[in-house]
Amino acid sequence: MNKAIKVGAAVLSAAVVCTAAAGIAAFGGAQVYNPPAAYAAVLRQGSRGGEVKEVQRRLKNWGYYSGSVDGIYGPATVKAVKYFQSRNGLSADGVCGKRTYAALGMNDSVRVLEQGDKDAPSNNSDYTSSDLYLLARCIYGEARGESYTGQVAVGAVVLNRVRSSQFPNTVSGVIYQKGAFTAVDDGQINLTPNQTAINAAQDAMNGWDPTYGCLYYYNPATATSSWIFSRKTVTTIGKHVFAI
Repeated sequence: MNKAIKVGAAVLSAAVVCTAAAGIAAFGGAQVYNPPAAYAAVLRQGSRGGEVKEVQRRLKNWGYYSGSVDGIYGPATVKAVKYFQSRNGLSADGVCGKRTYAALGMNDSVRVLEQGDKDAPSNNSDYTSSDLYLLARCIYGEARGESYTGQVAVGAVVLNRVRSSQFPNTVSGVIYQKGAFTAVDDGQINLTPNQTAINAAQDAMNGWDPTYGCLYYYNPATATSSWIFSRKTVTTIGKHVFAI
């Protein structure tokens, strides 16, 4: 049975459980959002994460790189980037900036952030900056009227679902799961998130979970399904009840 359940800002499927996984590459059949150019930056030696893996994967497929696709921008990756740049009329500095990303064909789908930028996923994260930005958009669409903790909590629910075997194992898969979030259904997912939502997404990705592992949240003032009220309440933050 897969009846839809109104849960405040989100509409969650009764058959759905929350999960949170690693990086994503595509937004399932949904429209891909191209972030503003202001977010463009660079990857260089010492950078880590999903974007580095994608750079390595492409360079390896094209014969420029022979090392491991491990998401670590080390000397071998620098050497491969320099080789690629020299063959494509770019300044061979080993730094993957806007022009190199364009040559790699990545500018349309990947948001590049400078290593150390406060918006970038932490070095220990498998999430990409595209995941981060999509999560921020979800938080902004679903909970921008809530406290900062409440916004982090909504992000944590998405990530808890990614980690759960009962949900899609990517950020985009969870967010764009049919009927899962009102922000997707009504188009608010396409609003540009503010810095608060971006920071909340980053904190959630860094491990802050004010919900203590919850898979659901709802607004009791607007929820209409008796099923959601049967879920075990863990905590209440602002207008949202968080449950498992």
